[in-house]
Amino acid sequence: QVQLVESGGRLVQAGGSLRLSCAASGRTFTDYAMGWFRQAPGKEREFVAAIIWSGSSTYYPDSLKGRFTISRDNTNNSVFLQMASLKPEDTAVYYCAASAYASSWYLEPLSNPSQYDYWGQGTQVTVSS
Repeated sequence: QVQLVESGGRLVQAGGSLRLSCAASGRTFTDYAMGWFRQAPGKEREFVAAIIWSGSSTYYPDSLKGRFTISRDNTNNSVFLQMASLKPEDTAVYYCAASAYASSWYLEPLSNPSQYDYWGQGTQVTVSS
């Protein structure tokens, strides 16, 4: 089992920045690729970013490239999501997830929630206009 706990969500003004954190415990952190997803009320869960076990490769949807950055600290079993130029449409619950998906070069499958084995409880991000 892997336990994931997100933190850092809060109310922020449009144009602002925010950094989310996810602390992992349980199994070996480097056995997992990590991802961030978000879900707004009435909408499906949406892929935000993914990072492989080493941190050397990342993957984003085209719509968020350049504004969101995922990183990880394998020493401290943590993954982060740095968000910039926030917009009201970024308002959602943000979830951290762990995937045993092993490829380091073909990352598109990590955009699918079904690839993930463990999920955190989420942290609320609200962007005011």
